[in-house]
Amino acid sequence: MGNRPAELRRAINSVLEQEGVEVEVVVVGNGADLPELPDGVVALRLPENVGIPEGRNHGVKVCTGDIVLFLDDDGWYRSRDLARHVRDRFAADPGLGAISFRIADPDGGPDQRRHVPRLRVGDPQRSSRVTTFLGGASAIRRTAFEQGGGLPGAFFYAHEETDLAWRILDAGYHIDYDAEAVMYHPAVAPTRHADFYRLNARNRVWLARRNLPWPLAAAYLGTWIGLTVLRERSGSALRSWFAGFREGWRTDAGARTPIRWSTAWRMTRMGRPPII
Repeated sequence: MGNRPAELRRAINSVLEQEGVEVEVVVVGNGADLPELPDGVVALRLPENVGIPEGRNHGVKVCTGDIVLFLDDDGWYRSRDLARHVRDRFAADPGLGAISFRIADPDGGPDQRRHVPRLRVGDPQRSSRVTTFLGGASAIRRTAFEQGGGLPGAFFYAHEETDLAWRILDAGYHIDYDAEAVMYHPAVAPTRHADFYRLNARNRVWLARRNLPWPLAAAYLGTWIGLTVLRERSGSALRSWFAGFREGWRTDAGARTPIRWSTAWRMTRMGRPPII
């Protein structure tokens, strides 16, 4: 968004320093002016802030690589071998649709469990098959991205990765959480965003309406109502969440293309049925 030039330069440098692979860097100014960028970096300035998923969609349109990596401006790659590791993983496994990276605390703190995209988190340094990925710390096969229809731009923020992940899985690919693929990111709370609770709830409803057979959609949304009421102690947060939940039913969720029951069963066997 143009307000972290030093962090952006650090992120770009961590990509340009990757060894043994060809990389191209596209920086999207999401309704914001961009600072001076290193030679060879493609700058794409959008006239308004269209949100995280649609901003990434615009970036994908102007890049040419077979594998697309997403990196937020306040993150960076620890190893100069990360891109080569990612390339080799995709080359060795044609069915691999996306990789979710392990996010490490640059100050040496423990890995945050919420960044591990599986129901039973366990050890963050253990790799596994998963049913979603982290948007700002991921690599996606371009053909899988396109077959999944890209990220849902209307979501603006929250759950857009899961929407695409379910579509990638339904297209026959699988997704891995790769603990060896590491990016650094400061430990921050997602609730720092003013609309976190509203968008979180609205997009859960949209996610279910767009992607799940109706029995699973009802179970999924019922589960998340229960979990939210049990977990959240703030009255204002709950009011915002339920306002977003109502908004999710009253507004257009986009095209409805439910995943196959066989995909839902495959997700269940991986340990995360699409009801939670």
